[in-house]
Amino acid sequence: MNELDPFVRRSGLAKCFGQLHLIEDEDLVITLNGLWNVALSQPDDAEFPSLGIFKCMAKLIDRSISDGNWPSRGKNACVPYYAAHIIGSYTMNKAQLADIAIKSGVIGPLMELLRGKASWIEQRVAVRALGHLASHRRAFRAITIHEEEIISLSKNIASTCFGTVYNEFVRLKSRKRVEYHRDLMTRGCGGLEVENKKAEEWASQLQCWSLYLLNCFATKKRSLNLICEKEFLEDLTGMWGGLQNQSSFSGVCLIRSLCLTKDGRRSIANSKQVIVTLCNLSRSSDERQYKAIESILSLLQDQETRFAVIEFVVPFLVDLVELKAIRGGGSTTVGDRITRVLLQDYGRIKCGQLALKNKKSQNALDEVWNLKVERRKKDSMTSEQDVSERKVMVGMLKREGNQKFLSGDTEEAVAVYTKALELCLLNMIKERIVLYSNRAQCHLLLREAKLAISDTTRALCLSGALGPHSNSLWRRSQAYDMLGMARQSMVDCLMLINQWTKFKAKGHVKIPYYAVRMLNKQISATSPFHLGVGTSTPNLKIIDNGARESMASGDQVDQHRRR
Repeated sequence: MNELDPFVRRSGLAKCFGQLHLIEDEDLVITLNGLWNVALSQPDDAEFPSLGIFKCMAKLIDRSISDGNWPSRGKNACVPYYAAHIIGSYTMNKAQLADIAIKSGVIGPLMELLRGKASWIEQRVAVRALGHLASHRRAFRAITIHEEEIISLSKNIASTCFGTVYNEFVRLKSRKRVEYHRDLMTRGCGGLEVENKKAEEWASQLQCWSLYLLNCFATKKRSLNLICEKEFLEDLTGMWGGLQNQSSFSGVCLIRSLCLTKDGRRSIANSKQVIVTLCNLSRSSDERQYKAIESILSLLQDQETRFAVIEFVVPFLVDLVELKAIRGGGSTTVGDRITRVLLQDYGRIKCGQLALKNKKSQNALDEVWNLKVERRKKDSMTSEQDVSERKVMVGMLKREGNQKFLSGDTEEAVAVYTKALELCLLNMIKERIVLYSNRAQCHLLLREAKLAISDTTRALCLSGALGPHSNSLWRRSQAYDMLGMARQSMVDCLMLINQWTKFKAKGHVKIPYYAVRMLNKQISATSPFHLGVGTSTPNLKIIDNGARESMASGDQVDQHRRR
């Protein structure tokens, strides 16, 4: 590789790749490690692929599977891992390199690893490589020869990978763990805790990459009947990538792709568990909130599935009709889109041509109509004097509500805040945010978690994605915690801490103890192996604000004073 003469260099490399699988060298893995580093750092460089590296890697995988004694010599057990990883790296971006890989015969060896002929470690890199190949049009056609088997194996891996990793690695004592697994994970640096964290991260990647491979078939509307099996769709609702892979491909990403197909929408509409998950995700700070909303809107825009889901989703979407922007969404009128879809048949419903069985859903639709149509008309005809008077009255009612809350008349405070909200003009954004958030705090004390989630979501929609209302984030996190929804509670808490760090001076940032305690609790609850991993961010200084703070109500008095 260090040869300066390009002709001699290329000739030597081609000869090396042609003979590498035959070499009886216990240090072979060192060579592969070097090639692996080159592939990771220069995945678009066509030099090695043009000289036969794909065929070399395929033969190395074949040998490791067919020769039972060879992997046990030296560090040869690591060979199939590096070989599959190199294939995946070079086929990640360029279709031309993927075509070379297909012609070099990599599909067969990768399929053997996907079938579990080695271990879950090799499955992880095999599914990664197959996913990269499947993302290219011509390479995808070659993969479809194994279509049904790939889909079956990918579904099984996605559903069982955490159990497999736990049973084959995490639950074992250090001395009983497979040595080369430990070496690959930690590179010789780190003990049991590092290994456990890495195992969780890799298991999550194995799941995400399996879902991505399935998505390559779903986006091309292939084998939807196999992907849309009810049990697997329900499994998808729990596949979210984990805390370390929040931006990775997840279950809701695959659900979104399925919602773009007729068969997919039909299957998803028949699964209440999937619909519940999408609705909960639509009212969260999760990175994938936009995909959940888009999936629900796709179901509502299809006349075949609209009335199968509308009565269930309306009470959730009514809280989002004033959503302006959303992380990852790109659009600044998400709420208006939701409104148009919800009110699509409202005229027929009001005329009695259509009827909703659920009274709560009917009331929610009426509320959307009143908020987005009737109140807009009334507000446009309001005089300046009336606007000034309303602002004064709203301020008085807010102070009255605060006093009733502080004196313990929580239900009375709810009534006063509600009256103030009814008096607010729609463009009184700041006042409405505070009133919704204050009313949510009352609902928390009354143990009405669902109402608290509704009010805090409305406040957060009004405050916008770029500067979410901190008190509302904390209160919604508490409400989700009351309902046992650890993931939603955790992402709200993370968003809250992110807000605090954003507006504080550089250096040590003081995070209230109650927020860190909530975050640690939810991280433990959402960890697939329940490792109880805490936060260890060096620039955060935890402070205890006193025993008066509780998980149920937070710092009530101080929060009210800040209003």
